[in-house]
Amino acid sequence: MDARKIGKLILELRKDKKLTQQEIADRLCISNKTVSKWECGLGCPDVSLWEDLAEILGADLLELLRGELRRNRLDNGKMSNIKFYICSTCHNILTSTGNSAISCCGRKLVPLEIKEQVDNHEVSRNFVDIDTYYQINHEMSKDHYISFATLVCEDRVLIIRMYPEQAAAFRIPISMEKGKLLIYCTKHGLQRVNTNGMFLQ
Repeated sequence: MDARKIGKLILELRKDKKLTQQEIADRLCISNKTVSKWECGLGCPDVSLWEDLAEILGADLLELLRGELRRNRLDNGKMSNIKFYICSTCHNILTSTGNSAISCCGRKLVPLEIKEQVDNHEVSRNFVDIDTYYQINHEMSKDHYISFATLVCEDRVLIIRMYPEQAAAFRIPISMEKGKLLIYCTKHGLQRVNTNGMFLQ
């Protein structure tokens, strides 16, 4: 552990958060001299303080321990390159459009792989007013259901969440005519819907 690097990072993050040394000290129930000592590279926080300090500074704990944040390049990519992540513990849906370290419930997540549509996941559509109404031939039990559908376009992404014991159906505005339609099944993963000549691409 490099106390100087860690101290420099603590100082940088504290200023980013517009916090004083005293405010950090008060929240950790320590003296402001202790915080000053860290920032000067003359010592490191006690093991019992790291988790709370990382939360106060809004930093990843491991990167705080390393004393440096890994910064990504500016993301100028298309929304169509979006990656989806699912937390196996709380079932949160997370996304990123560039390289990123995504974690939830203390676990690092890997992006979902887009697969070809499974045979028994047929999707039908009807027009209703200004929307297209999609229905998926799929059970919606607590153990096996469609968790979400998403339309991925060049400049936007529409995510529709679905829940067990509800209809496997959703609407998409007709105005969103170009895009890639995906569905996520809790057992079969993320699938690209075979649109069979529908307006989607």
